[in-house]
Amino acid sequence: QEEPFFTSKITPLLDEGTGDVEVEALALNLKNTAREVIDMLPEIPVMAKQLLESIQAPGHLADLITANIDATIEEKQEVLEAVHLKLRLKRVLELLSRQFEVMKLSNKINSQVKGEMSKTQREYYLRQQLKAIKEELGEMGEEEEELDELQERLKKAGLPPEVEKVANKELNRLKTIPAASSEYTVARTYLDWIADLPWAKLSEDNLDIENARQTLDKDHYGIKKVKKRILEYLAVRKLKNDMRGPILCLVGPPGVGKTSLGQSIAKAVGRKFVRLSLGGVRDEAEIRGHRRTYVGALPGRFIQSMKKAGTKNPVMMLDEIDKLGADFRGDPSAALLEVLDPEQNNTFSDHYLDVAFDLSKVLFIATANQLDPIPGPLRDRMEIIELSGYTFEEKQSIARIHLVPKQLKEHGLNSDHISITDEALLTLTTAYTREAGVRNLERRIADICRAVAVEVAGGKMDKQNIDGNRVKEILGPEMFYSEVAERTEVPGVSTGLAWTAAGGDLLFIEATKMAGKGGMTLTGQLGDVMKESATAALSYLRSKAEVLGINPNFLEKTDLHLHFPAGSIPKDGPSAGVTILTALTSLLTGIRVRGDTAMTGEATLRGLVLPVGGIKEKVLAAHRAGIKRVILPERCRKDLQDVPDQARNDIEFIFATRMDEVLEAALETSPFKKGVTEGEKSVPPQAEPAPEVRA
Repeated sequence: QEEPFFTSKITPLLDEGTGDVEVEALALNLKNTAREVIDMLPEIPVMAKQLLESIQAPGHLADLITANIDATIEEKQEVLEAVHLKLRLKRVLELLSRQFEVMKLSNKINSQVKGEMSKTQREYYLRQQLKAIKEELGEMGEEEEELDELQERLKKAGLPPEVEKVANKELNRLKTIPAASSEYTVARTYLDWIADLPWAKLSEDNLDIENARQTLDKDHYGIKKVKKRILEYLAVRKLKNDMRGPILCLVGPPGVGKTSLGQSIAKAVGRKFVRLSLGGVRDEAEIRGHRRTYVGALPGRFIQSMKKAGTKNPVMMLDEIDKLGADFRGDPSAALLEVLDPEQNNTFSDHYLDVAFDLSKVLFIATANQLDPIPGPLRDRMEIIELSGYTFEEKQSIARIHLVPKQLKEHGLNSDHISITDEALLTLTTAYTREAGVRNLERRIADICRAVAVEVAGGKMDKQNIDGNRVKEILGPEMFYSEVAERTEVPGVSTGLAWTAAGGDLLFIEATKMAGKGGMTLTGQLGDVMKESATAALSYLRSKAEVLGINPNFLEKTDLHLHFPAGSIPKDGPSAGVTILTALTSLLTGIRVRGDTAMTGEATLRGLVLPVGGIKEKVLAAHRAGIKRVILPERCRKDLQDVPDQARNDIEFIFATRMDEVLEAALETSPFKKGVTEGEKSVPPQAEPAPEVRA
């Protein structure tokens, strides 16, 4: 009943299986496990262990342990419902064993955590003690201050997220390394490089087109093609703000102003200028740097130049890119492929940094004397702009505007001491220098300034007027004079035009004959192509001997000798073919070559004149030497567009498609027999007509 109080009938349940041996064994095992659990819990009083020892009845033992164990209500209810002792003891033993294992694992984890915490606390405590000791000694931890300063520099550097992650990881590692360790220096130097590089610093471009045009014109005379390209870049940059920097390659002979043009471009655009000399570089690590595992490792030259520039968008001059070498340390030109590729250089990877650096904003300007040594893939990544030499008038203008004022300033002179006339400049350019550039011209002007400086320093204050005669007094006899007419006074000498890395030049070809057995000798350090041109010219001449009035059997008792003067200079290429043929024709016909005429072109066995390269440089060389007539292949007519107006006006150009046209124009009189043209075939009298063939 429930009212007025609870009343119930109960039937006591007696433990079953009290005398079973297995029950006693389970009870003993349960008591031992309970002792181990009590030992692991120091907060349990000693009386609990004594109480456990005093209990003898297995059922009582199971009930007491279950009441104090950490188990759910359902698990405890199952123990309560188990009337048989064996089942009840097994269930209690399972619960107690599980709790024992959990406690063992928990204690193990606690001991590990406690050990780590105690180690960290110990290190922190020792560091604080060390800091206090240094403060007392007046040796405040410089390392700590430097690391704090380095951390601030890294925050202000504007690092990209992936670079910032690497830098922070390296900085945290650095804080745990002793300052005396060699590893500390390596990590510290690496972080200094990361902090010093211009990850986000951009200099503002001066996009005033007219100002850039005036700056370029002021610093350099001529060179219209390069100036036009730079102004185009600025115009597009003004319209499209995120344009990538172009990669230009200025190719031309020495002394035409390639290197100084880079500084002028930087000034016109308003950017920082850095110059990187690649001449003689043979180690690939010079470009990409060394890995940090090596002692004394440093980044490559590009990363060093970016640090020196201090901005992300400088003008970088890659000087003498054609002088790169390769050896067992790798090929630097191959490493340059990534740097000079606009599609890849925004993630340039240096071995030392081992993180991506953006080079796409850099305005690269490479210089080279010739294109041939530059590998094809590297050449393909650059925009080639060719610079050729100057005419006499251009040299005089450059000397008057730039070279003379510069040398007067360098020698402590002014316009009150010296005056150099146009006649003197003309004498210097024609009689004392013969080059594509103006480097030697500047040296001759410096010679004159030094001679005047000696007199001024000796007390002679009268203004000296330097004219042509005064130049000869100071510099001595003329070094260059036109020798074309003198060379071609005898038959067998023709004047050709050649291209060299220093610009165009004249190439004289001398032919002579002597008694012999039909051999031909070639001298003058000739390459295989030029030797083949001589062989082809001789074969063509033999096939046309009758048309030219030459004995068809002239080789039976005659040896020929072809010589190319300046024998110490290697020569090669097909463009001397028409010159060789003209020299041989002149020799065998006895007709002299005109002294005011030079020629270039490739000759074939069929008498065709094929086009050649380097026309602008060759025409300028002819102009410098006083040549009045130049014979060119017809298909080279379009190349005259690049030749300065003055050279075009001073020289008469003859364009030829066949060799008979060349010979008619080059020799003083026509070598062809009257009434017979070069194209006619000679048929022997004994030859019978071919039989008629019918279908």
